[in-house]
Amino acid sequence: MSENTHAETGAAMELPEDDIALLQERWAKLDQQLRKQFGKKVSMEGILFLIGVRELGASPHREFTKEEKQDLIHIAMCAILAPSGYFELDHLDQDGWPHWKELKPIPFIDIFGQELFLKSHVVDYFMEIYEL
Repeated sequence: MSENTHAETGAAMELPEDDIALLQERWAKLDQQLRKQFGKKVSMEGILFLIGVRELGASPHREFTKEEKQDLIHIAMCAILAPSGYFELDHLDQDGWPHWKELKPIPFIDIFGQELFLKSHVVDYFMEIYEL
């Protein structure tokens, strides 16, 4: 995928077949890495939770309230979408939690497009960590 795939596709999220195949290949590698690390398949919600915990700088073994878990998923969404210009980090609060500013609305796309949109941003987030 080109570096600007997210910006180029916008609301349509129409990727060429080669880009979709590359995304699926990288997603499979990420899935394999996470299975190896955690001993089981990690859902998209679980992946977003892990990204949120990483962005917060907290231990994944720390106990979080239900509200904090929702906040962590929000942090993850902002973090993965920031490189595409949807959000920017605004500030850290007194407890060290990041707060983001929306720069442009997330496009409305169908369910298949949403899955591709999320997966492509998650894969991009993990590219250097796992050398996908």
